[in-house]
Amino acid sequence: MSEESPRRTTALTRRLTAPNPGPMTLDGTNSWLIGSPGQQDVVVVDPGPADRGHLTALAAAGRTVLTLVTHRHGDHTGAVADFHALTGAPVRAFLPEFCRDADPLRDGETIEAAGCRIRVLHTPGHTSDSVCFHLPDDAPEGRRPGEGDGSVLTGDTVLGRGTTMLDHPDGALGDYLRSLHRLAVLGRAIVLPAHADVREHVEEVCEELLEHRMDRLAEVREALRVLGRAATLEAITDRIYTDVPPHVLPAARRSVGAQLAYLGF
Repeated sequence: MSEESPRRTTALTRRLTAPNPGPMTLDGTNSWLIGSPGQQDVVVVDPGPADRGHLTALAAAGRTVLTLVTHRHGDHTGAVADFHALTGAPVRAFLPEFCRDADPLRDGETIEAAGCRIRVLHTPGHTSDSVCFHLPDDAPEGRRPGEGDGSVLTGDTVLGRGTTMLDHPDGALGDYLRSLHRLAVLGRAIVLPAHADVREHVEEVCEELLEHRMDRLAEVREALRVLGRAATLEAITDRIYTDVPPHVLPAARRSVGAQLAYLGF
């Protein structure tokens, strides 16, 4: 069953988690509502899977004036058509096939809606169409907008815990590393991820993720040294991911594939 109502997370955002927990979605997919305090208008980010209860709760939380999508995966876009029909609000995504009555998102543009400024950042890596949404005027809960360092809705580019899967070949490690560097420039902005809980200080989080990716690359290089340059993707993945449950191995293989491509294999 979906949560009954969104939970306040920052001065300008609330979160409603869809009832789709799992190995890849963690606690479920977070739908975000953006809106200035005291306004009925809201922007919804990632309506999530096609769960009627979840969509009803989202629609009841305010007057949706715009829906935004962080990337193409079904746990974020499965409800696009139903939510558009329910609210009539235009939908914008980086890929035109997910847009409804609106143009695709553009890197670097600033959207003004629901009393808020929303800056669009194209951050490929998890997928080629991944975007993040920076709220420069946001603040931690309990502070007035503009009194903090802002927040950033990171989709699956930065998760609330753990590391994201690179959906190779659509997702590329080189792109992902550049996206992390781009997000790190936002400094102490609060991380509002599509899965799991809020994190503090996006610069520190991105530095941890960059270090982790460098460690993984070192492990891939070592696996190639031991197994030989002709080693299969499956053999390399099994050597590196020794404690991963079988149902997560396909995602691990895609990430290893992205690392091998980055190394020129």
